[in-house]
Amino acid sequence: MSTNTKPVALVIGASRGIGRQVAIDLAANGYAVVIAAKSQSTPDPDPSAPFPPDPNSRASTITTVEREIRSAGGEATAIPVDTTDIESINRLVASTISKYKTLNVLIYNPGAIWWASIEDTPTKRYQLMQRVNAEGLYAAVQAALPHLKNSKKGRIIVVSPPIYSRFFRGKTAYAMTKVAMSVLTKGLAMDFVRQGRIDGNMAVTSIWPAASIESAATEQFTRKDPSFARDLRKPTIFSDAILAILRAPPEVVNGELLLDEDFLRSYAGVTDFSKYSVVPGSNPRRIMPARLPDLTVEEQDDEGMRHDSAKERRAKL
Repeated sequence: MSTNTKPVALVIGASRGIGRQVAIDLAANGYAVVIAAKSQSTPDPDPSAPFPPDPNSRASTITTVEREIRSAGGEATAIPVDTTDIESINRLVASTISKYKTLNVLIYNPGAIWWASIEDTPTKRYQLMQRVNAEGLYAAVQAALPHLKNSKKGRIIVVSPPIYSRFFRGKTAYAMTKVAMSVLTKGLAMDFVRQGRIDGNMAVTSIWPAASIESAATEQFTRKDPSFARDLRKPTIFSDAILAILRAPPEVVNGELLLDEDFLRSYAGVTDFSKYSVVPGSNPRRIMPARLPDLTVEEQDDEGMRHDSAKERRAKL
């Protein structure tokens, strides 16, 4: 039986890159972290292998991340998951509760990527992105939500983008799956509000990088052109932004589609971002618009009849 008294964070997609950094920094800031992804390695590592491994390589797995955290004095448990399999996600959440008895934070970071036009995106590739990105998130939220509501401060953080037109260009199939994740953030945030107040201190927030972050995905570009590294930031900017979101009151972050740099500047008071540059002295190019559209609209006094399919179904039982 676990004697853990720390808040518990489940980070899905934490084997390398951004997810690994988020898991490590959560542990360093007092969380017990469940590290979840597909990739595992032997619990008894080769003593001649470099440790920690390159965080953007396949040598970095949930097993090595758990070892990194534990070797630094933190609390971590590695649990494998296949985010294309709903039952695997259900088992992950059940194992988390079995181990720690509670769940305070869910972070969903996995991402299947294919950037191409619709014409050049096979349907099977789109289906894979849909399963990993949108459906995997939905299943994780469904499984975790009862436990998050039982905790004193349930938070969900989704790695998905703000909604704006340029994001769709040249990668429509990918954008369809990622924007769906942002729609979940907006919709679930509304579910958390009861009579104008947030129910149970809950909050769900999306976060996206303002400038490119060094990861396994960016290595293909730096291999072709090493100067590309001048436009990269370290993943610590993302984990710092997530920690700031978790510290913020729920009414500040619930339903927000945030950019890491902008939230650190506006809420955490960060003005110098130079420490996040992969190449010292460089000024990574911003890839996000300076201003994003406001998705709210002026509501009618009467928005019409609301229909609840679940309520209607329960009435028939």
